[in-house]
Amino acid sequence: MFFKLTPTTGQPLYLQLMQQIRHATETGALQDGDQLPGIRTLAEELVVSPNTVAKAYSELEHDGLLELRQGSGAFVSVKRRTRSLADHVQLARRRLRDLIEQLRENGLLDEEIKRAFEAELLYPADIVRKR
Repeated sequence: MFFKLTPTTGQPLYLQLMQQIRHATETGALQDGDQLPGIRTLAEELVVSPNTVAKAYSELEHDGLLELRQGSGAFVSVKRRTRSLADHVQLARRRLRDLIEQLRENGLLDEEIKRAFEAELLYPADIVRKR
């Protein structure tokens, strides 16, 4: 599989795995009905405790992103809301890509673009709407 956990980040490994699975569904790398590796198999691949994978899978099942079937494994269960979110994320990424290209054409360096995005993300949503 294509997951990679980094123990040195300080973020719990199960959260890293959850984020990567969510990202894979949002970008279309994982589709509705796709089967994920079994808990033990993925734990061995990632060199983590099976409890880490089980917790991530369980949380994602609670969120409605996975369906756990006893004896069969974990399957991606992209509900309409999740599918809609995936569409929105893909559209946002295309728009961001276009904007970044324009900013580069205007002479901004990637680090300057990154700092500008990070600064804007610090504003609470209600303040952004009033600007």
